[in-house]
Amino acid sequence: MRPYTIPLRLALALLSSALLSSCGGGSSGGSTSTTPPPTDAGVLQDSTVYSMAATASLPSAQDSAVQTTHSLSLSDGKLDYQAEAGHLLVKDPQSSAAEASVFYVAYQRLGVASASRPLIFFYNGGPGSASVWLHLGAYGPKRLVTNFPAANVPQPYQLVDNQETLLREADLVFVDAVGTGYSEAVAPNTNASFWGVDSDAKLFRDFVLRYIEAKQRKNSPLLVFGESYGGFRSPLLAAGLLAAGAPLQGVVLQSAILNYNSNCAVITQRISCSAFLPSYAATAAWFKRSTPPSTDIPGFAQQALGFASSQFEPAVQQYLSLGTVLNPALAQQLASYSGLSANSWQANPLLGPTALRTQLLPQQLLGRYDSRVSAGVNDVLSGEGDPSSTAITPAFRSAIADHLRLTLKYQASSAYTLGNDAVIQQWDWRHDGHALPDAIPDLALAFALKPALKLLVVGGYHDLATPFWLTEQDLARLGAAPPGLKLSRHIGGHMTYLDDQVRPALKADLSQFITSLSAP
Repeated sequence: MRPYTIPLRLALALLSSALLSSCGGGSSGGSTSTTPPPTDAGVLQDSTVYSMAATASLPSAQDSAVQTTHSLSLSDGKLDYQAEAGHLLVKDPQSSAAEASVFYVAYQRLGVASASRPLIFFYNGGPGSASVWLHLGAYGPKRLVTNFPAANVPQPYQLVDNQETLLREADLVFVDAVGTGYSEAVAPNTNASFWGVDSDAKLFRDFVLRYIEAKQRKNSPLLVFGESYGGFRSPLLAAGLLAAGAPLQGVVLQSAILNYNSNCAVITQRISCSAFLPSYAATAAWFKRSTPPSTDIPGFAQQALGFASSQFEPAVQQYLSLGTVLNPALAQQLASYSGLSANSWQANPLLGPTALRTQLLPQQLLGRYDSRVSAGVNDVLSGEGDPSSTAITPAFRSAIADHLRLTLKYQASSAYTLGNDAVIQQWDWRHDGHALPDAIPDLALAFALKPALKLLVVGGYHDLATPFWLTEQDLARLGAAPPGLKLSRHIGGHMTYLDDQVRPALKADLSQFITSLSAP
C-alpha cells in the first residue's frame, strides 16, 4: 500500500463491491421510448432503446412484462414456476409522480398459495451493478456453472437447474438499479437523479411498495437481500419500508459494507487494517503460506481474529497516536498469520489488502473479491486488477443475455448493462450529514421500528473487499446483539455462493432463516 492517502473518489471506486463490467447504454441524450407492443406467441418485443448515461431519461413509461412457465428438476422432485421479466413504473408514493422504469425478473412457484408466501427482493451493489450475480450465480431457478474458485469458467457457458434455488421457500424478485440492466429514469428525472445514497434507497423503497401493491402481495412476509453495496442499501431500505408500513420481516446482508469510514481500503494509511487480518490468515492458509500450515481455515481465521483483537489492534493504535513501531515478536506473529514478512509489518503496521494480494505469492496477483483466485501479474486475468472478477464477468454477461432472450422471452433492442462505471464516478456519497456514509444508525432505526426484525449476515473468509470481521465489528455498534441477528461465515470470497462446496451449507442457513419468519 502506498504511504499516502489516495484520492477519495478513487478509493471509493476501488472499494465498491460490485463486479462492474464495461459501461453500456446510449448517448447522453434522452432515450427513445415507444409503447411496448403486445407479446407475440409469448414473446415481448421491447422496442425502447434504454440509455444508461447520467443525463438520460425516458419521456414516459408504463408497466410491461412477459410471463412464461417452466419446470425445475430438483433432487426432491419437480418444481413448476412462472417467470416474469419486464419493467415496473415506479412512482412517488405521495405525489404519484413517475420516477423510473425499473427492470426486474420475478419467479413465482406454481401450485401453492402465493398471497401469503414469503417474497424476497434481491439486488447487488457497486454502486452501478445489475442484479445478475445474485440472479444467475446464487438463488434463481437457473445457475451458471463457474467451477469457482478455478479461474476458467467452462465453455460453452451453461445454465443448469439450480439445486440450491430459494424458490422452494419463497417467491423471488431480482431488481436492477437505475443505470444498470434496462432500468432508466423517467422525465423530468434523469438517471443521475438516483445516483446517490439517499435517492437510491428511496427509489428501491418505492419499487418494493409499488410491486407489492401491483402484484397483491401485501400479506406476504417480505425480505430484502443485498450484496456488497447492496448490503449498505439494505438498512436504509429496511427503515424506509418499515416507516411506510410494509410487512418487512427479514434482511439478508451478503458480504456487506456498512460503514465507509471504518474500511482501511477507503481511508488508507489513516486507520487500522486489523479487521482484515483474519481474512489475510485465511488466504495464507489456503496457499499454505501460514506458519505453521493450517488446513482448518475457519479455526485459523478465528485464532487470527483473537490475536488481532487482543494484541495487534492495541499496537496499531499506539502506532497511529504515538508512532510506536511494532515490537519484533508481534511482527513475527503477524508474519506467521499473514504470510507476509515481519520486516514488512514493522515498516508499515497499516498493511492493506493490496499488499497481501501482490506480495503473498511471487509474480502472482490474488483476487480482491476472492483471494483464492490467482493469476500471473502479466496474465490477461490480472489486466483489470482482480482475476476473481475478470474470470467470471464474460460468462455472466453472456448468460444473462441468453437467459432473457431465449428462456424468459424478453427481446430487447439494446444491450443489458451488467455494470456501469459512470454510476460510481458520479455517485453522491453524502448521507445523514456526513461525506462518507454509515448505515449502522439506519439499521438501529429499523430495529427500533420493528424489534422482531430478523437479520442474517453472510461473510466469506477470503473476501478482501468487505472482510467478514469488519462487517461484524460495525454491527457490534448496535450494542446488545438483536435477538433476530445471525452470523453466517463460509469458506470463499465476496460471492460465497459461487463455490459448489459451500452453496449447500449457505442454502441451509437461508432456508432456516426464511422459515423462521412470522406472518406480517
